Amino acid sequence: MQLKMDLQFFAGEKTEKATPKKRLDERKKGKVSKSQDINTAILLIFSFLALFVFGGFMLDTMLLMFISAFTESIYWDVTAESVQRVFNGASIEAAKMLAPIMLIAIIAGFGSNLMQIGFLFTTESLKFDLKRMDPIQGAKRIFSIRALVELLKSFLKITLIGGITFSIIWAFKDDVLMLAFTNAESALALFGRVAIIMGLSATAALFFLAILDYLYQRYDFEKNMRMSKQDIKDEYKNMEGDPLIKSKIKEKQRMMATRRMMAEVPQADVVITNPTHFAIALKYSEEKAGAPYVIAKGVDQTALKIREIAKEHNIATVEDKPLARSLYATVDIGQEIPEEFYQAVAEILAYIYRIEKKA
Repeated sequence: MQLKMDLQFFAGEKTEKATPKKRLDERKKGKVSKSQDINTAILLIFSFLALFVFGGFMLDTMLLMFISAFTESIYWDVTAESVQRVFNGASIEAAKMLAPIMLIAIIAGFGSNLMQIGFLFTTESLKFDLKRMDPIQGAKRIFSIRALVELLKSFLKITLIGGITFSIIWAFKDDVLMLAFTNAESALALFGRVAIIMGLSATAALFFLAILDYLYQRYDFEKNMRMSKQDIKDEYKNMEGDPLIKSKIKEKQRMMATRRMMAEVPQADVVITNPTHFAIALKYSEEKAGAPYVIAKGVDQTALKIREIAKEHNIATVEDKPLARSLYATVDIGQEIPEEFYQAVAEILAYIYRIEKKA
């Protein structure tokens, strides 16, 4: 009894890799292996690169907006129409200024997801599920190993990125202290340079952490996807059907094929036997084939049935052990006999035709 329980325990233990079918089913539900930190790192890298490339364009646009505001708009009367005009103009210029960066950010976001999981669109995660509101399951998620890993990862990110940011600001502290003696353009240039350096450095550190996170997410995903031996058996049954039912279906198919074959035996010209173990029914028709062909064959009980039907319909039966064995092994039902059997079969048919002619 104890041995049986142990076997059931090991059969239910999830030790096997997930099958392609389970992976596909889980993917349809939106369950895939991906790291959100990879998406964030790639998004930040491309966003800062876009700021570096389009920084001059953004500065020029902002300067034009300020020049227009302090040389033209400042003299307008404050009315609903003038305020609306200023707001619309500023919104259009801001949209033009931010459009390249937003476009690059959107492309980077889609690209990072495609790079990790390929194209995936599913609405399964949007469906209402009461299990998500289960407080017990929620508590398990909060106090799970995964939650602890996420906490440590967040603490590491804050510490690392905070340290990098402080180090860069400290490296430029002298330049920052001298800003009081420079003009606004130089100050903006310094702030922009420091911001880009901080952003790219912090993003590089985040990208390093994201790679580690991706490896962990993949490991955790594979671990959760594991199947037990019983799960694999059940999946196979669902895909292929119950083996017992399949065997019964095959048995029925064999019986139907045998009945169809037996119905063809009365059309045979001759039945070649072993004499007891093998029986092959041959027919020759110039209209259907260029050589004699097999319309039925069988061994043991099937061979006996073929001989009985042949006897009932006065079909000639010829005993030829080597020929019967060879035909059974090499020729399927409905096929013409090979060329090497032409002479032997022709002699048998000629003999039968002579006997029928005399009769």
